[in-house]
Amino acid sequence: MVEPANTANIKPHPYPLLKDELDIVIPTIRNLDFLEMWRPFFQPYHLIIVQDGDPSKIIKVPEGFDYELYNRNDINRILGPKASCISFKDSACRCFGYMVSRKKYIFTIDDDCFVAQDPSGKPVNALEQHIKNILSPSTPHFFNTLYDPFREGADFVRGYPFSMREGVPTAVSHGLWLNIPDYDAPTQLVKPRERNTRYVDAVMTIPKGTLFPMCGMNLTFDRELIGPAMYFGLMGDGQPIGRYDDMWAGWCVKVICDHLGLGVKTGLPYIFHSKASNPFVNLKKEYKGIFWQEDIIPFFQNVSLPKDCTTVQKCYIELSKQVKAKLGEIDPYFNKLSDAMVTWIEAWDDLNPVGASGQVNGKV
Repeated sequence: MVEPANTANIKPHPYPLLKDELDIVIPTIRNLDFLEMWRPFFQPYHLIIVQDGDPSKIIKVPEGFDYELYNRNDINRILGPKASCISFKDSACRCFGYMVSRKKYIFTIDDDCFVAQDPSGKPVNALEQHIKNILSPSTPHFFNTLYDPFREGADFVRGYPFSMREGVPTAVSHGLWLNIPDYDAPTQLVKPRERNTRYVDAVMTIPKGTLFPMCGMNLTFDRELIGPAMYFGLMGDGQPIGRYDDMWAGWCVKVICDHLGLGVKTGLPYIFHSKASNPFVNLKKEYKGIFWQEDIIPFFQNVSLPKDCTTVQKCYIELSKQVKAKLGEIDPYFNKLSDAMVTWIEAWDDLNPVGASGQVNGKV
């Protein structure tokens, strides 16, 4: 049986990696007691908490953490009319935290995720492993059969072209989960008792031209390299779909990373996903997406971005146009999503002018 790790006796590292260069973004509707388990690993870092739902509800954060907390009123105040691009009553609201951060890197995690333990029983410092992933190159153009050649104890195998061994910058580190798998509602319904107990000690680069279903509960990315594409879409309250927010961002990000010559890694680190959401509620949220994804995936597989799309913003605006032209034929929702993608980029650029640093409307 898989269980979360005990971190009670672990002391925070006196010199944590990227302490001043990384923010931890957490979407939530509840008190953040789960941070106690993560204290040895998270306490040195700055937290950005995005409160979903009723903004009058008081969210309690354990003492000793450096954090800022935003609710819907803050989002409306800071973004004004552009706040319409931020989802409500959906964990997609987390991307507001990406927008207001002033750090180079973002780690985002859900509030039902605990510290996992490796096969030896040692607690997994997920953030430390993500940082190792994001600071080492990726190899999307030629697959290394020993997975990540930049890990300690590994290297490029015989036959790997020397001209490709420098790799490319890593934009995204996608972590996995023990215990509750990240399943869709139909799979949850037919496998209600299934638990993931396999700890695979591997990290790999997702090859160029290959899409993947990105999960947002255990994710790190280089905000400077790919941040403007990390938009989790229009989901939740008032929208015909939910639970596709992170996957939408992942498809957009992967297409843009492929175009700009950036890498995406997946595998380690693991977190312990503590509770399964209601499959019947999930089915209601996913229902349209289950049908739409049969068209969405081929769309992204065939997306072509012009050579003059040399920045993430230009790529994303071009992608929004193609979403409206191609996916808008499936349902009017995609026209609305396309417009929201443009609004998101406008809001991002408003809060992140080139060369900017410091405060955002007095609250960063």
